[in-house]
Amino acid sequence: MVSRGASLAVEDLHFRYWAEPVLAGFHLDIPEGDHLAVIGPSGVGKSTLAGIITGMLRPEAGAVTLGGAPIGSLGMQTLAAQRVLIPQEAYVFVGSLRENLVSLRNDPVDDRELDRAVDALGLRPIVHRLGGFDGEVRPELLSAGERQLISVVRSYLSHAPLVVLDEATCHLDPPAEALVEEAFARRGGSLVVIAHRLSSALRARRILLMDGTATLIGTHEELLARSALYRDLVGYWAPEEAPAREGETIVPPQPVPVV
Repeated sequence: MVSRGASLAVEDLHFRYWAEPVLAGFHLDIPEGDHLAVIGPSGVGKSTLAGIITGMLRPEAGAVTLGGAPIGSLGMQTLAAQRVLIPQEAYVFVGSLRENLVSLRNDPVDDRELDRAVDALGLRPIVHRLGGFDGEVRPELLSAGERQLISVVRSYLSHAPLVVLDEATCHLDPPAEALVEEAFARRGGSLVVIAHRLSSALRARRILLMDGTATLIGTHEELLARSALYRDLVGYWAPEEAPAREGETIVPPQPVPVV
C-alpha cells in the first residue's frame, strides 16, 4: 500500500550551477494524488527540478516541503520512504530478479504482489526469459529498455507516495511507456513525469512548461491557448504519439501564429 503524505510545495526556489540561474523565484504546488508532466527544451532545468524535489540537490535559496516537512530536515531513511526518483539511466544489480524488484521494500513481498506489478507494467516477458523471479540478473546482458522496466517495477512496488520519472521510459516504445505511466497513475500517491513525448504530457492532469527561468502550468488546452513555445513543441512531436481521447481524433498540428 502506498503511504500518505505526497503533497509537495516549492516556494521561491533559486538554483544555479554557474553564473546564470537555472531556476529563479520558482514556485510549484503538487497536491497529493496529482499527475504532473514537466516539459520544455533541453537544458532548461527539468532534471535539476527532479533532483531538487526529491532531495538529491539542494537549492541556494527557497523552501521545498514534502508532506508538510522541509525536505532538508528529513533523514535519509525517511526521505527514501517518501519519494523515489527513477532516472533515465536505470540501475539494476547482479542478483536475482526478485532481489532487484523488492530492494526498496523492508517488508515481505509475496509472489502474488510481484505478479500484479509485473503484469501491470509489462515485465512478464523478462520474467519468463530470466526463468522466473529467482532467475539471475546480469545488467550487461539486458537492454536499456529492460533495465528501465525492472527499475520502474521496483519503484512501483515501493511504498513511496511521490514518484518522479525523469525520462525513465525513454528507451521504451510508446505503448510500453503508456502502460507504465497509466499503471503509476492508478497506483496512488503523486506522479511527476519529466516527459520526452507529447503522449506523456497528454496523459497528465497538469503540464509544467519550463523555458529557462520562466514557467507556465496548465492543461494541454490551456497551454495551447496561452503559449507559443508550447504550440511549437507540440508541432515538433510526432502526432501519432498522441493518444486520442474518447470520441476524439488526433489531427496533425497546424501552424499557429505566434502572439
